[in-house]
This record gives sequence, structure tokens and C-alpha cells, in this order.
Amino acid sequence: MKREGPYFSLTSTEQSVKNLYQLSNMGIPGVWAFHIGSSSPLDNFQPATTGAHLPTARPWAPREQPVTPGTALEGDYTEDDLDYYDENEEEVEYPPSEPGETWDGHSRLDVSFQSRADAGPLGGGLSFPDLDPSSPVPHPAPSDWPSGPEPQSAHSDPQRKEAAPLGDVETPGLKGHVQPLDQAGTGSPALLEVDGDSLAPSQEGPARQPGDRIVQPYSEGRPLPSGPDLSAAYPQGEVLPDYSGPGHPSLVGGERPVVGVEDEISSNTEVFTYNSASKETCEHHHGQCSLHAFCTDYATGFCCHCQSRFNGNGRHCLPEGAPHRVNGKVSGHLRVGQTPVHFSDVDLHAYIVDNDGRAYTAISHIPQPAAQALLPLTPIGGLFGWLFALEKPGFKNGFSLTGATFVHNVEVTFYPGEERVWITQTAEGLDPENYLIMKTNIQGQVPSIPANFMAHIPPYKELYHYSDSAVTVTSSRDYSLTFGAINQTGSYRVHQNITFQACRHAGHQAVPTPQQLSVDRVFALYSEDEGVLRFAVTNQIGPVEVDSEPTPVNPCYDGSHTCDTAARCHPGTGADYTCVCAPGYQGDGRSCADVNECATGYHRCGPNSVCINLPGSYRCECQSGYEFADDQHTCILIAPPPNPCEDGSHNCAPAEQARCVNHGDGTFSCACLPGYTGSGYQCSDVDECSENRCHPAATCYNTPGSFSCLCQPGYHGDGFQCTYEPTQRPRTVCERWKESLLEHYGGAPRDDQYVPQCDDLGHFTPLQCHGKSDFCWCVDKDGREVQGTRSQPGVTPACIPTVAPPTVHPTPRPDVTPPPVGTFLLYAQGQQIGHLPLNGTRLLKDAAKTLLSLHGSIVVGIDYDCRERMVYWTDVAGRTISRASLEPGAEPETIITSGLISPEGLAIDHFRRTMYWTDSGLDKIERARLDGSERKVLFHTDLVNPRAIAVDPIRGNLYWTDWNREAPKIETSSLDGEDRRILVNKDIGLPNGLTFDPFSKLLCWADAGTKKLECTLPDGTGRRAIQNNLNYPFSIVSYTDHFYHTDWRRDGVISVNKDSGQFIDEYLPEQRSHLYGITVVYPYCPPGRK
Repeated sequence: MKREGPYFSLTSTEQSVKNLYQLSNMGIPGVWAFHIGSSSPLDNFQPATTGAHLPTARPWAPREQPVTPGTALEGDYTEDDLDYYDENEEEVEYPPSEPGETWDGHSRLDVSFQSRADAGPLGGGLSFPDLDPSSPVPHPAPSDWPSGPEPQSAHSDPQRKEAAPLGDVETPGLKGHVQPLDQAGTGSPALLEVDGDSLAPSQEGPARQPGDRIVQPYSEGRPLPSGPDLSAAYPQGEVLPDYSGPGHPSLVGGERPVVGVEDEISSNTEVFTYNSASKETCEHHHGQCSLHAFCTDYATGFCCHCQSRFNGNGRHCLPEGAPHRVNGKVSGHLRVGQTPVHFSDVDLHAYIVDNDGRAYTAISHIPQPAAQALLPLTPIGGLFGWLFALEKPGFKNGFSLTGATFVHNVEVTFYPGEERVWITQTAEGLDPENYLIMKTNIQGQVPSIPANFMAHIPPYKELYHYSDSAVTVTSSRDYSLTFGAINQTGSYRVHQNITFQACRHAGHQAVPTPQQLSVDRVFALYSEDEGVLRFAVTNQIGPVEVDSEPTPVNPCYDGSHTCDTAARCHPGTGADYTCVCAPGYQGDGRSCADVNECATGYHRCGPNSVCINLPGSYRCECQSGYEFADDQHTCILIAPPPNPCEDGSHNCAPAEQARCVNHGDGTFSCACLPGYTGSGYQCSDVDECSENRCHPAATCYNTPGSFSCLCQPGYHGDGFQCTYEPTQRPRTVCERWKESLLEHYGGAPRDDQYVPQCDDLGHFTPLQCHGKSDFCWCVDKDGREVQGTRSQPGVTPACIPTVAPPTVHPTPRPDVTPPPVGTFLLYAQGQQIGHLPLNGTRLLKDAAKTLLSLHGSIVVGIDYDCRERMVYWTDVAGRTISRASLEPGAEPETIITSGLISPEGLAIDHFRRTMYWTDSGLDKIERARLDGSERKVLFHTDLVNPRAIAVDPIRGNLYWTDWNREAPKIETSSLDGEDRRILVNKDIGLPNGLTFDPFSKLLCWADAGTKKLECTLPDGTGRRAIQNNLNYPFSIVSYTDHFYHTDWRRDGVISVNKDSGQFIDEYLPEQRSHLYGITVVYPYCPPGRK
């Protein structure tokens, strides 16, 4: 670049001018702020004339920084490099080039324009490019309407398609006189009439003062700035650049874009200086714009503008001509006549044919009285008609202003009854597949409409008034209701306002003039069989019309064309028009098919990503372990967060007392190991022997962090379960002598005959006697008489044992403590019962398996009989109660087969050999023997939804929950049904799970309403919360220092520490479905102590 006189000249060669087409000093390809010098002639560089054609630039991603002039001019671009192609050539997407460097190291651009105050005015006629409405297809039959909302798309970032080139665009030459463009319409611009030397604006605006700057930002859909100084920048005969093409809006309705940077301006006679150091700029925030938009910097910030062939507000852009879709939810509280009707989050789906203004809306599962009464309320679906209405020349539909985030408020008053209803529709953006997400709420009263009546709404027109960030409209509508020969009429008045966030950085923008929405072919239909309420409207947006003779219009403007639903209609002369497929589609315009970018390679998904084709678009998804970088194209490796448990930065108690739990986000928690108690940061040993963990016939030995149990002599087992089993050992002297004498006596000694007395271990008992006589004496360990101990009749000598008791030493610490090997959880999961082993209190998830497959069942309640090692369960599908032994090869046995509707909770009393259950269908609590006999109803009154039940066999108490939504409660009684009373009825919601801990003597419950896990003493005192953030618990069981509960949000088993309340672990079965009851299986029966 060189300085030539009072201006800068970027180039003086033809090839360098061509290079400007590919690059930019403004961050937008093909857009430069420059003045072409005249130091040497350019033989092939001609000023544009009326009707001349300029090639369309290839699609190119915006640069993050400007390109240096040196870089732009030194490159050797040949004619082949420029890839001029026509409108029928397939679209190819190109990755962005490497960003260039700023001219002076920071965001500052100096531009000088030659002062030509005396230059002549511009002139010449202008021809305007074709507009883009699209095609009419007759309304489908009601059976072809959308049946309901389509499923929400996956949440991944789509790579939307770049605009395909539009082909040749007529570019005007400039000669003669042109009025200032900022005097063009303050509303939606109309076509300017070309009359010789002048262009007549549609509306008058404020005149620009002399000296005002001409190079100003351009905002799509807004009046274009200009002024008297236009001739200073573009003298007569020089070229006005045409910036249309990919990445920039087409010129519509006589608009002429001039893109620049208008920040802090300091001026002298030759140079304007722009500084953007203290505001949000496109360089750092262009990611807030749609992928199909370009970003422009202004004095106070930046604005986004949709590219040509795309419609929207820049933040959200959708392809023109392609069908659009809406997904959402509808909730309401209505009074239909005098009947209250409530519904929540029912599905809504809308389908809009962009090129002829048809909008179809379907809402499913609204209760019949409300759905029938809503038939006349076309504003529910009419919003989508206004958003994507067919545009008449020079006018814009709603989406070009609001984009995909706005709020639509409607107040409707019915006559003659003056019922009033309010509708709020909130647009929440576009999902990854470009579906508009909408939430609708309806409140108030509507007149009742009898079943089977049809609603008829005649065509109507509405006048929309615009301000900077709001649109208002007030109108009245008539409707009729018919059924056979019956015809009723009604009307209502509608007040609507639409608020949205407009970009205010583009400087003063004239407020659009009012626009008229013409709504034709209005249909409303409710199908009771399908439960779907449907609306259909056809919409056009244009100028306010006065009654006059209709004038012929081009088929593109009234929707009577025959273009494909995925094509744009281009008007020609008279009634002629052409059809062009929308971006992402290919064909002749009459028939358009989706382009599979993933198969053709025309996508921008980078390494470590997967391309997924979508109708008219595609999206990229990163492979596992990767995430999108800021460009939303490149997948980068997800760096794992630090693990304090591995790097030693935690402060938990020593490893032999506590374990560190890594949360995966750089944080951690500490939990004492089984056998220790405390916060995890400090832990102390638990004396398990004080809790009677061992069998009564065993001796307990406490060790740090553990304990062991040893069966006493004469008993066999693991210490937790001991059984008497005499062992075979060599016979002692006492036993051999006894056996010999009995044989000598013939097996039956007389009362006066001596037979040695031996203890259980074969030793001589210290006292020996002659048969049943009173002649006794003491012996030593070898059976020899101790001298002087013989007694007289009637006197028994006092003998001292001579054999010392055996010495019992503690056994080494078992591998699995506590509890012993064999402790596990059983959980109900629909048609199966799952088996989840425990190592101490830790879940052995890898060893989990299915214990029983029960096809056709829905297992809910489950409990275990520790004496006979039997598992019992309730089946709400079969309406039965069954059991099965845990011994190999055992078969299930049904023990209760009748008199049940919905058996849910189940509890086993292993002491009394009794079971108890709740039935939420019959609202009963019953008991029976474990074989099903002696069945008895304990309670059948004051129960609404009884569910969980628990038994304390030691104290003889029964506990149960009732999740009655109006008055939830936890009750208790004796095991015989006496002394029934409410234990807890305050601050509970849905008490699903209930457990009694025999060791801590606490009654605990899990509440799906309050999301709490709480405990209390058996009398209801000492209530305290263990955990306040459960998801949706169903059943719970207590074991040592942990709770284990099933959860319907996670569909798994979750463990919670009793002391800290912390979530410790979770197990999610491979087969995901709801888990119901849960119980713990001990290898022994818990000891009883009061």
C-alpha cells in the first residue's frame, strides 16, 4: 500500500483488485474501506453500469482479525483460483483461513477519503434483485396434518449449512441525481420507483446535515443511511461496491448496504480515525451471531445480520424458502363455562411452509372440554403465521425482527359473556436441528362449546404497529359454531404485544411503518379420538390496504406458485417466476431434495468428530472424550480435572481409617471406612462388640476398624451364625472306662453300681458317685479318688474342678469385614429381582447379577426371612405374594393368590414367623403367617395410599406410610393392630420408603416430595434430617452405617452415609428401568435387644 496525495491507494494492478474479492481489512471477506487511486490505468477495470453482472463470491467463514493489505495484494490469485461459478453449481463449504495480523498491532483502522465537496451528484437508474417468497401447496386434508409434536432433537451443536450462491445480481450504475437514502422509509422499505434521474423514497425522514459521515453500518431490514456527502466518497463515474453474496444480505427493495466501522471518530480535513478499544467487538463476540450471519462493529458495540438467503435478526437465522418447525409445551388453568380444567406440559408442534405462508399447529392431550372451547382462539397458532408470513415486496415478517427469543402476550375478551383469557407464549431459541422452542401458558375463562360443534373463522386482517423492541396489534374477530342445522355466532377482541431484544448499537433506526397481516383459509379442528387440537392459517404481510379494485400480483407474492416447499420463489415480469431450492437442498426448484453433506464431504466437521445429516442441514458431534472448541467445529480432548485423592492434596484421615471420594470436578469428600466413625477427616474406631453383632453362642473380639466372632466350644459356624454340632474326637479314659463297664453290666447298671461320669469334653467330672446312691467322692483329672473326700449318706462333698477351661484366642481379621461374606442387597426391578453384593458397606457393582427372572410380573415390595433364608415379594401385575428359597435350584412359590388389588409394601417378622403388607388398591393393611395361613385384616379405614411398611419384632411395633397427597403421614401400632396412632404428619410430602434399624433403633424414611431422608425414634421424638437433596426415592433399607435406596430419577441403587449424609456411591443396572423395593440379606438374624 502506498500513499498518493491526500488519500491512500491500495493497488494499481488488475490482479491485486481481484485479490480483494477473497480477503478484507474489515474482518468480512470482500469488504474493504478503500479508495482506488489513478496513478496508472486499469485496462480491464470498468465502472458498473445498469444491468451489469458481478460474480458471486464463494462462501467463506468470517475472519477473526483483519487481513493486512500487504498480504492481500502480494498473493498471486489466478482466474482459476477465484472459482467463479453459476447458481446451479453445487455448494461447497470452505474452512476459515488463518487470521491475519492487524495493521498496527491493535484494533484501530485509519481510513482517508479524498475531499471532493465540489464533485457532481450521483445518478442513474437502479434495477433491484428478485425477492424471495415461496410456494403454494393446497391445504392437506385434516388427516395429513401433524398428529402431534415431533420428538425433541439431541442436544448437540449443529453445523448449519452455508448459503448457496444466488447467481448473477444486477448491479446499478450510478449517474444523475440520487436523493439521500436515509430519507427512505422509516418502516419496511417499499420498492423505489425509478424515474429518469431520481429515486423517490417511500417515506420522508430527517434530512442529513452537511458534513455527516456517509460510510455507516448497514442493518438488514432497516432503512439505509446515506446523505449529501455520498458524492464525496463516490464521484460521478466511479464504482459503488456491491457487497452482496455469501455472508452478506442481498439487496432487497432498493436497499444498498455500506459496511464500515463507526466508533470514536476524530476528524481532520483528510483522515477519519476509528478506535474500538473500549467496547464489545465482533473480534471477540462474533460467536453470539448465528453461523449464517455476519457481524458488524458500531460505535457502542456490535450487531449481527443474517446472510443473504437467510431470514432472522442475526442472532438466529433460518434459510429462506425451507419449511420451519416448532416444538413446545402448553400448560393451562382454565374455567370452561363453570368447569375448572387444568393441564400441564402437553405437546405442541407447528409446521410452517415458508414460501407460501401456511402454518399448521397441533396440540395434543388437552382435556376435551378445554380443547373444544379453544377452537376459536386462532391467536395460539396465528403467532407462527405472523412469524413466517409470506412477505410482499419491501415488507418483513416477524422472525426477521424477533429472531427466536421473544415473548408474545395476548388478552382475549369474548362477547357477549365477556369471558377473558390470557395467553403467554415464550420463545426460547432454536434447538440443534433449528426447531423453534416455544412454551405456552393459557389462563382465564372461556365460553363452553358443546361437543361435536365445528368452529368457522372467516378471513381477517390485522394491523401491526412497531417500536424499537415491541410490536402491538388490536383486532376483533367473529366466529360461528355449527352442528347440523344449529348455527351459533360469537366474537372476541384481541390485544397482542410481542416484546423482543433488538440490537441498539446500529445507531438511530427509523421505526417501521405499520404493516398489515392478511390471514386467509383459517381452519380449527378438534379430534376427540386422537385428542389433538389443530389450527391452520395462511398469512401474508404487507402494506396497509385501502378498499380498491384488486390488482394482479406475481404468484410469488400471493403464494399461488408451484415451487417446492423447500424452494424460494423469484418473481419475474408479470406473472413469470422461477424457483430455486433453499440452502441445503438441490433440484430444479419445482422438486428439491436434501443434500447429504456428510456423504458428499461438504461439511466442516473436524477430526475426532462425527457428521450427522439433517433435512436441509447437518450437525457435528464430538467423539467420546472430546468437546467442541470455541469455533464449534474442532473437537478437542477434554482435559481431566485434578484428582485430589490421587495427587495427595486431600486432608482425609489416614488411609487405614478413611477413604477419599473424588467427585470428578476437582473436589473431593472423605468417608470413614467401615469399622470407623467420624467426619472422614477424623475417624475413630467403632466397638462393634458393644452392638451384639455376633451370635449369642459366639465370643466377640474388637480390633481397630473391625471385629471378629468365634463360636464357643461345641458350636460350629462363622461366629455370626453358630449351630451345635458335636465333633468326632478320640475317646478319653473316662469315656472308654464308662463304655467298658456298661458293656460289663449288660448295658443297664443297677442303682448301686458305679459308672464313671464324663463331661461334654470327655473329662472326669470332679464328683463321682455309686449309681444313684449318696456315696460320693472327688476325683482328679485322671479319675483317681482324692483322699479324704468320701462322704456319708446325705452329704455331698465339695469338689474343685481340676481341668482348666480352654484358652480362646481371636482369629485373624477376615478379608471381608463387616459384615461377613454373604451379605448382599436384593432389589426389585419390574420382572426381576436383582442381587447386589456388599464388601463391608461398599457396593460390589461388578458382581451384581439377576437373582430371579419373573416374566409377566411387576415386583414392588420385597423382604427377607433370615431364619429360613427365604425372599418374599409382592407382585402388582399378578396381584399375588410369593416367596423363594435362596438355596440353589429352589423354585418360587405363590402363597397369597386372592383378595389383592395392588400389594406394595411388605415386611417380615422372623421372630413370630409373620408377614405384613399394604394394598393401595384396597386401602388395607393385612398380616398372615409366612405360609399364607391365618390371614387377617389389621386396618381398612383412614387409609388413602398406603405404601411402605416396616416391623420392629423386638419391641412389637408396626410402622407404615400413607402418601395421601392431601394429608401424608407415617403411622404405628402394635403387631396385633392395637394402639394405632399417627407418628409423623408434618413437613412430609410423598413418604415412599420406610426402614427400621434394629441396631440404632431409629425409624427412617425417604420422601420423594420433600426430597429428604429423615429419622426419628420409635415414639416420634428426636426427628432429624440425614440428607436434603434426594432425587426421587422409592424404597430404602438401613445397614450398619449406611442407607441404600432405589431412585426413580437415576433408576439405580444409591448409598448414603448415616453420619455425614453424603452420597457415597450408586449402582445403575445395565437394563435401565424403575427400581422398586430393596432389602438387605444377612447371613444371620439380627440379635434382639430392647
